[in-house]
Amino acid sequence: MTFRYTLLDVFTDVPLAGNGLAVIHDADALDDATMHRIARETRLSETSFVKTADDPGADYRHSIWMMSGEIPFAGHPSLGTAVAVARARGETRATYVQQTRPGLQPVDVEIDGVRARASMLQEPAAFGPELDAADVMGLVRLEGADADPTHPPQVVSTGVPQVLAFVSEREALERAWPDYDAIGSLLAAHGAIVLYVAWLGDEGVVRARSFTGSAEEGEDPATGSAAGPLCACLAERGGPTALEIVQGVEMGRPSRLHAALEDGRVRVGGDAVVLVDGTLHLDG
Repeated sequence: MTFRYTLLDVFTDVPLAGNGLAVIHDADALDDATMHRIARETRLSETSFVKTADDPGADYRHSIWMMSGEIPFAGHPSLGTAVAVARARGETRATYVQQTRPGLQPVDVEIDGVRARASMLQEPAAFGPELDAADVMGLVRLEGADADPTHPPQVVSTGVPQVLAFVSEREALERAWPDYDAIGSLLAAHGAIVLYVAWLGDEGVVRARSFTGSAEEGEDPATGSAAGPLCACLAERGGPTALEIVQGVEMGRPSRLHAALEDGRVRVGGDAVVLVDGTLHLDG
C-alpha cells in the first residue's frame, strides 16, 4: 500500500520552527494499530490521518495520534491537515469542516505555494476545577511563590481538556523543569493532554511552555488545543479576549499562535510551511 504523505511545520512562517506534523492522506485502509506504529515512526508530537467522514456535515474525518496513542482533538494537526488537504485538492482558498471525536470544526485555509495560513473555531469552552497553585508549580520544579496570584491553575477544554497554570514572572517560565511522571499523573486524573504554563505580558501577548505527560513526548513547541482554553479562561476572568502566544522558544522551535473569541467560541490560527510532499510505502 502507498499513501500520499505531507510534512509541515505549523504556527511558523519559516521552515524548521513551529510544531512539526505528518499528514497521511486517504488513510481509510489503515487500522488503529498501524496508525499508532506510524505515529511512533515519525516521532512527532502528532501524526494526522485523513479519512472519509461518516458525518454528512464534514469534508473529512481526522484521526490524530501521538506516540502514546490516539487523542480526540488537537490544534496544530487541525490546521496543518487542512493545509495538506487543500494542497492535495489543488485549492488555494477553502473552508473545510473536519470531523473529530468532539464534533465538527470549520477550518479556514489560504495557500501561497508552500506557505499557508489557517485558522479554526474550536469547541465551546468547558471550565473544569481550579487546582492548588503550589502543587502545580511543583510539577515543573517551581515554588508556590512563582505562581501568578491573580490566576489560579484550572482545567479548561475547547475540544480536549488542558491544565492551565500561570507564573508571575517570565524568568520563572524559563526556569521551569518538568517532572514528567508527576505531570502525567495530574493529566491522567483530569483527562488532559498537556500542562500549559503561561506568563501574561502586556496587551494580550503571552509566553507559554507546554509539557506532555511523558519524557518520551516531552515539551510541545506549539499547542493550539491549549491556546484556545487559555484564551477562553482569561476572557472568562475578565482579561483580554484576543491573545498572541509565543511558545517553543526554550526548545529552539519558536512558534506564534493567535487566539481570539468569536461568537462565544475561540478561533485559533497561525502560519504553516510545507517541508515535504512524498509517498509513504507500507508494502510487505
